Amino acid sequence: MIANSAAAPHVLREYAFIADGRRGALIGPRGDISWMCLPGWDDDAVFATLLGGSGMYAITPSDPFVWGGYYENNTLIWRSRWVAGRAVIECREALVFPGDRHRAILLRRIVAEYGDAEVDILLRPVAGFGQHPIRAQSLDQGIWSARAGAIRVRWSGAPTARITGEGTEQGWTAHLRVPEGEHRDLILELSDHGLPDQLPDPDICWSATENAWASERLDIGDSIAPRDAAHALAVLRGMTADSGGMVAAATTSLPERADRNENYDYRYVWLRDQCLAGQAVAAAAGGHPLLDDAIRFATARILADGPELSPAYTVNGAGLPPVRPVDLPGYPGAQPVTGNRVYGQFQLDTFGELLLLFAAAARHDRLDNDQRRAIALAVAAIAENHHRPEAGIWELDNRRWTHSRLICAAGLRAVAASPATGADTAACSALADRLLADSSRVGLHSSGRWQRAPDLAGVDASLMLAMIRGAVPADDPRYAATFGAVRDELSTDHFVYRYRHDDRPLEVSEGAFLLCGFTMATAAHQLGQPLTAMRYFERNRAACGTPGLFAEEYDVTQRQLRGNLPQAFVHAALLESSVQLPRTRT
Repeated sequence: MIANSAAAPHVLREYAFIADGRRGALIGPRGDISWMCLPGWDDDAVFATLLGGSGMYAITPSDPFVWGGYYENNTLIWRSRWVAGRAVIECREALVFPGDRHRAILLRRIVAEYGDAEVDILLRPVAGFGQHPIRAQSLDQGIWSARAGAIRVRWSGAPTARITGEGTEQGWTAHLRVPEGEHRDLILELSDHGLPDQLPDPDICWSATENAWASERLDIGDSIAPRDAAHALAVLRGMTADSGGMVAAATTSLPERADRNENYDYRYVWLRDQCLAGQAVAAAAGGHPLLDDAIRFATARILADGPELSPAYTVNGAGLPPVRPVDLPGYPGAQPVTGNRVYGQFQLDTFGELLLLFAAAARHDRLDNDQRRAIALAVAAIAENHHRPEAGIWELDNRRWTHSRLICAAGLRAVAASPATGADTAACSALADRLLADSSRVGLHSSGRWQRAPDLAGVDASLMLAMIRGAVPADDPRYAATFGAVRDELSTDHFVYRYRHDDRPLEVSEGAFLLCGFTMATAAHQLGQPLTAMRYFERNRAACGTPGLFAEEYDVTQRQLRGNLPQAFVHAALLESSVQLPRTRT
């Protein structure tokens, strides 16, 4: 019974997220861990009921309940909270942080807050996206051990569990009763290597994880949403591996549009997204380790690949695999896939974002000679390729996208303005002027605002990213004209769409793009429109669920999250705009 109810998918706003930098898990309101890949972000899932698979790990109140939950401050330690009959039950959930490359330790502490806690448990690891159920199960001194494909499994805390089901439905089930005021710890270890002989001690694991998260805290400073800003930072940290790479999202194949099969695998590092996150951290907290992670990963990639830089890599710096289908039913509305077609694309704007990241790092004295070499390579790549058609920020067909040229101009101006970057000030300024002049000649609409491309007259919300980064000053009439066009043509009640696909209403074509909403908040602030800035900020800040997580898009009509979860660049945009809006305009 628990299997049927807990395995059903939820709307995305109800999922919580825990992570250790090396992998992440989604937890539904029925205590169902429905998504987790091992050993790393882009490996196969061992829990995949999110996509219709059979692998899951659920701790669910036995009696009818209502659900809630919250994160402990500045962490990804989640507390599921249920009122079940007259009992109040919490389940404290975390991955031991920071994570090991080969071994995940999943902590779950059932707490009887009021009354006795009665819960049902189902643990069913199925490796390889549902291909490899558990085998070779054994119970030794109350500790369960098993194998699921290449994954070793060890589970402590439920010695009375029994094995039920067959094939991919095989797993452990248990019923636990925890007296009022007490707690019960469950520890699950999953590894693609051998497990150590010594069992993890729950108190030590919890203490180490709490201390590690405490060391990541920072003084956000003057933010209009300090709690949400700190939470956004925790999400970004949880999605950043020890390599320095930050995945764009924790999941694959959560559809943006169910009727168009628009589903993608975002469990990789998009350099643009990481640059956006690094700039947000720099704006909010200066020289934080997440800024160092961003410049470290970006530097390694550009030194290795130069002008052949790919838009995205695995967290280990490798190329992305090709797209292939996964044999699962999928989240309703999409056929699951792994891999991404972006590998091998050329996206000019990535080089501009890299320069903006390095300039932000320079302002906080975080550059060394390797980064200065990377800056020179990025500048050279822009100089050699700015006339070249490319896929642009939205990864569409190859064109001379106006946004790409303008964001490169902004990046060139930013490194030219900082002697610490080691950039050739005169050469970078001249190249920026050339890009701006070229964009004005072929990318300026007759109304005075920027247009998408020389052959696409419509406006694009991405153009505001280049505006807030300084492609032109805030008092330049092209800035205000473009802002006005995005406001009038691409905004609905302060939610913002990327561009107009056709003559249909905006909300029919796609969801509102939350990155663009927060960007418009910052732009309105720079234009001296504080009330408008706050309206954009607060509208988009509300586009989340109870756990405060953001997807890429928001369905304004149904008030639902759309796309993979959590989407890192949306949390970065919230973080940055929350600290930019209180600041005095200059």
